[in-house]
Amino acid sequence: MRAKMLVVVGLSCLGVAMMAGSLTRTVSATGSIPVDCNRACLEGLATQYLAALAAHNPKSLPLAADVKYTENDQVMDVGDGFWGTATAVGGYKHCFADPVVEQIGCMVTMHEGDHIVIMGMRLRVELGRITEIETTYYRQGGGGPSNAAGLDTSQPEPLWFDTVPAGQRVSRQQLITTANMYFAGLENNDGKGVYPFSDDCDRIENGIHTTNNPTLSPNAPFNAFALGCIAQFKSGYYAVVTRIHHRRFPIVDEERGIVWAYVIFDQNGTVQTIHLTNGQDVSMKNFNRPSSLEVTEAFKIENGKIRRIEMVGSGLQYHLNSAWGGISDK
Repeated sequence: MRAKMLVVVGLSCLGVAMMAGSLTRTVSATGSIPVDCNRACLEGLATQYLAALAAHNPKSLPLAADVKYTENDQVMDVGDGFWGTATAVGGYKHCFADPVVEQIGCMVTMHEGDHIVIMGMRLRVELGRITEIETTYYRQGGGGPSNAAGLDTSQPEPLWFDTVPAGQRVSRQQLITTANMYFAGLENNDGKGVYPFSDDCDRIENGIHTTNNPTLSPNAPFNAFALGCIAQFKSGYYAVVTRIHHRRFPIVDEERGIVWAYVIFDQNGTVQTIHLTNGQDVSMKNFNRPSSLEVTEAFKIENGKIRRIEMVGSGLQYHLNSAWGGISDK
């Protein structure tokens, strides 16, 4: 109970901090974006950003003079990094808009030479200018199962766009609390937590289903990927994740019941055998050194239950400290 109270307090403090940041930021001028940028406005801006990225032309965007730009949590100038290597916009785009705070997050495929890259992208608008650009990337070999090519030729599941009836909508804080329970259950996973999943919950990571997918790792002694969301968590399989820190929930769409989150998964290298709740032991010797995963994750929540999850994640240096801060930032 005390832990849950601390989570709620921490989330509330985060919301205050985000509001404070919005009030104190200096934006030099009003640009071509409407001051009140609604869903259609934000979605149009995301399309404009992707076109500018593929054209290597950041000057075409209405950027604030002090815009903050990161790639995989590294602060750099807009125009550097992926701006120089992106060659085309890919075929997959799944966007999540939050008109209340004028932010949009998108998971998209991009072409980088002959390779397909999965990109997580967040834009923040203030007074008609883009003030924040946060991007994360999964490139082939970035860790874990993936199917970037398959994602590039697919479309988001229509369920994500279903509108929650007005009388059934819950507060932003309630949606964030439910999403954070996912990370609370995953951290040091022992199979004994409270796991808020619907019976038909499904998850996609880097373009591939990592739940309800018996064809993924079929020869493993324990195939967690064949299980549903709740069965995975109840198995204790994710005990290899020893800490989840720098949690942030910058985008919430109450109309569609969606939360967009950022976290860092730490695997400290000491958990080399998982003792599952069914009594079986599973070797985790591939995690025999400290490592981390930078995670961008979206949740579709209905009636207090997580029904769909979509993630972009890439392995980076151990205990990465996010350039954007967040809960549990030490």
